Amino acid sequence: MKKRIVIFASGSGTNAQNIIQYFQQSKVAEVVHVLTNKKDAKVLARAEAHNTKASSFTRAQLISEEGVLQTLKKSKPDIIVLAGFLLKFPEIILQSFPNKVINIHPALLPKYGGKGMYGHHVHEAVVANNETETGITIHFVNENYDEGAIILQKKTTILPEDTAEDVAKNVQKLEYEWLPKVIETLLKE
Repeated sequence: MKKRIVIFASGSGTNAQNIIQYFQQSKVAEVVHVLTNKKDAKVLARAEAHNTKASSFTRAQLISEEGVLQTLKKSKPDIIVLAGFLLKFPEIILQSFPNKVINIHPALLPKYGGKGMYGHHVHEAVVANNETETGITIHFVNENYDEGAIILQKKTTILPEDTAEDVAKNVQKLEYEWLPKVIETLLKE
């Protein structure tokens, strides 16, 4: 029987789409549900275009015992993937799904992590600080932003002339390559 993946995203959902497509032909796992905290997020259309169940929820539903937690219990995920999900993940869900929630961060943690450090904010800070490398960190989620145990880090070089947009493109390539592979590896363990 295939393992079950649930994805949380807040925005356009390119990482979610990449994961859905990666697992469409897989014998290992499938994406069974995409959840978002924004009712107009592009990730909903991306999921539906790939025949994947998608729905939105409110902040109150995220932290409620009757809300998202019940949805997850019905979906029975083997892994929950935060792919561009911008809200702090609630302890009520972490306690119900211990060691089953992972996140991808667009920097080499512990650098450039924490509240407010997401997307272009991270890339702009990396360039502003004249870093020579950046990358991705895939980690387990705990009760603090970007502090869970690191599963994998991959690096990319930053050239002196690179803009935040250049950095974003290079980081996104790493995300697309490595996030599905890490999910697959974790599900095979």
